[in-house]
Amino acid sequence: MRRPVARRALAAGAATALAATIGLTALAMPAAQAATGSATGFASSNGGTTGGAGGQTVRATTGTAIHTALCSRASASTPITIEVVGTINHGNTSKASGSSCSTADGVIELKGISNVTIVGVGSGATFDQVGIHIRDSRNIIIQNVTVKNVKKSGSPTSNGGDAIGMEDGVRNVWVDHVTLEASGGESEGFDGLFDMKNNTQYVTLSYSILRNSGRGGLIGSSESDTTNGFVTFHHNRYENIDSRAPLLRGGIAHIFNNHYVSLNESGINSRAGAKAKVENNYFEDSKDVLGTFYTDQAGYWQVAGNIFDNVTWSSRSGDNQPAGPNPTSNTTVSVPYSYRLDGASCVPDVVRQTAGANTGLRVSDGSCTPQTPSPTTNPTTSPTTNPTSNPTTSPTSNPTPSGTNLSIGASSDGSSKASGTSYGNAHDGSTSTYWSPSGTTGRISIKWGSATSVSKINIREASGAVGNIGAWKVVNNDTGATLATGNGAGVISFTATSLKKINFEITSASGTPRIAEFETYK
Repeated sequence: MRRPVARRALAAGAATALAATIGLTALAMPAAQAATGSATGFASSNGGTTGGAGGQTVRATTGTAIHTALCSRASASTPITIEVVGTINHGNTSKASGSSCSTADGVIELKGISNVTIVGVGSGATFDQVGIHIRDSRNIIIQNVTVKNVKKSGSPTSNGGDAIGMEDGVRNVWVDHVTLEASGGESEGFDGLFDMKNNTQYVTLSYSILRNSGRGGLIGSSESDTTNGFVTFHHNRYENIDSRAPLLRGGIAHIFNNHYVSLNESGINSRAGAKAKVENNYFEDSKDVLGTFYTDQAGYWQVAGNIFDNVTWSSRSGDNQPAGPNPTSNTTVSVPYSYRLDGASCVPDVVRQTAGANTGLRVSDGSCTPQTPSPTTNPTTSPTTNPTSNPTTSPTSNPTPSGTNLSIGASSDGSSKASGTSYGNAHDGSTSTYWSPSGTTGRISIKWGSATSVSKINIREASGAVGNIGAWKVVNNDTGATLATGNGAGVISFTATSLKKINFEITSASGTPRIAEFETYK
């Protein structure tokens, strides 16, 4: 239930009157009910990140109201949760003054403050062409908001072109379930979506979407700015990003369970001695997703459990040093916190259901199952699972299923085929012939002239290649729906589906796959 702002909470009657005119309302509910869950990752270290928990909760419908709420606190460290509704833009974002704040026009300024939560509620909160600037501050939570089209050139400009930017001794920031997006690159006036520089540490970005930008984000503004680090990126979706996903200069980053789609030039760029722990991510339809790029100052990485689905790699030369086509670890990285690790093959589906603003603050339970946390539970900080385990179901080694092999007499195609092999070899009833992709990943499909019900397939590897197939997914080509995911060849069961074409897509392999038979059964 709402109630009028208390005069003592705003420090003066004049402040109360101002708040009423700019869309600021105090709420009786405790702050812990506004922001849900707790941070996993480096934001949980160094004393943790609690934002405005325990303080007053107010609601703001303008950028000026956000500034007024900060300026009306008893001190710059008095806890506060600001619930944001509606669209924040240049027209409603003005500077406010007070002893507990330092704000500016045209940007949400969190400067020289601590213990603050900004969370979108109701029908959603959108910061339209207005960036969020965190400077010389600590213990900040930003949750469930969209920040879009922030420009550094053209008109209007805000926050140096960064959607969210941090600098100058920032500590303990958790950004969660946000959508950060641009409409182009630097030539169109945009800069980074999520930037950290000049001694920013203990940050987590989780369950968020970063898209349609030339630059995803950086840690360190130059090769000499290496005082940043201890940053965790998990369960985020990077989509249509040219580079910096992220760019790391010095420090340590933990990057797990993210879904990368259409990284156009480069992805995770570890430079200037940076160390990245990169595990169980899904990279799709992208180029040079990991390595050291655009510098001769090398960075390092520890890799495990990642899936590279239609990823291309350029040749190593000079200041272009991609980690692929078969990335291997060149360092080790330990992290001081517990975390749950989803299998890479189910990351696209989990991230699709959980990432971004206005998705119900859903999270993964660590077994590829999204769920909605309650304000009093913390489903993301239970003891870690073994990073080498994969919770997805592997195929069984059962004998050939009973019934008719529907692949016999059907047609087939695929993404590519190695010299001397053909798609037809995979459904000719003979295990002495086989199909093989031109690389280590690829797709082969069985198709029929009319809808056919299929509930089980059997993938038989050719002699000499048993065990080469790693991660895969089975897809209904008619609808694009994923029917099953897992690792290794064998019998794969799923809900009976009527379709005209079924795809078996190999997304990782320990050697060149050779499929002797792709059998299908009703």
